[in-house]
Amino acid sequence: MTVRRINLALQGGGAHGAFTWGVLDRLLVDESLEIAAISGASAGALNGAALKAGLVRGGREAARENLAWLWENVSKVSDLRFNHWMTALMPESIVHALQVTPAFSAMDWASRVFSPYDYGVAYRNALAPVVEHMRFDEICSAQGPALHVCATNVRTGKIRLFTGAQISPNALLASACLPTLFRAVEIEDPETGRMEAYWDGGYTGNPALFPLFDPSLPADVVIININPLEREQVPTSVRDIQNRINEISFNTSLLRELRAINFAQRLLAEGSLTEGAMKQVLVHMIADDALMNRLSVESKSVPVRRIIDELFEAGRQAADRFLEAHSHRIGVESSADLREMFG
Repeated sequence: MTVRRINLALQGGGAHGAFTWGVLDRLLVDESLEIAAISGASAGALNGAALKAGLVRGGREAARENLAWLWENVSKVSDLRFNHWMTALMPESIVHALQVTPAFSAMDWASRVFSPYDYGVAYRNALAPVVEHMRFDEICSAQGPALHVCATNVRTGKIRLFTGAQISPNALLASACLPTLFRAVEIEDPETGRMEAYWDGGYTGNPALFPLFDPSLPADVVIININPLEREQVPTSVRDIQNRINEISFNTSLLRELRAINFAQRLLAEGSLTEGAMKQVLVHMIADDALMNRLSVESKSVPVRRIIDELFEAGRQAADRFLEAHSHRIGVESSADLREMFG
């Protein structure tokens, strides 16, 4: 059996990151695929960390088990924005029914009016209890795929990549830190010794592709998309408008890097660049934009178990479709048509 090495680029998107869990679960079943490196932001960083820890500890099955453990615990977080008060008012409803519950309306209103810094001693990052129990000796190990976690420096507005021993619980929390929901996470800059505040990595790299361009890594980059690139309908409600603004801003950094790849590929194809002057990157994308267009913004911040399970199954099916249609292209050519995307 020929083993094909790939890099993974994992987008963030709150509880919709369960879609990525499903994709990864299916890819891990295919023993012809070997994961060489991972770049992730926000939920993608959590998925990447759980994936690597499992691979280091016990291979593919351990990775599948670790990802299932992660999402089992995320599903126990009643709402990513608050403590467990008001939990009893939140029924386990499906998708759009969430927005009509009194509990969600109250939470949504509070998140728009109050800063996370207004809660005082009552503040708690809802993801902290989950992240603190992840296995950082394995996440930071030199074994297994290289892992890159993206966060945004609040002061400079620049991306910071955490790799190796730099990947701490705070680094993962920083990568998933939406500033309207969570307080900025402070981490020391090893070069300056200065404490820096960080927000969600999706603002500057969702996910960052450039760490995967290292010459030692394979050419294939498999991007697992959560935020839909296109929506046919113009949003009209306050929630839908805000959601589309967030999707566009979180896709901007990815589209910028894909445009650069497309430009480099054109130069290589035209002979304007000598062979070897720039790495040839083969781009693949796994997504289900129809599902993501159907899901509401509410299901990103309220990790309801039934929706998580739906996303997981959708992710597995999307990976199945990708492998059936494009598996033969891995190591040969891109399956994502960047020329059409940017034409």
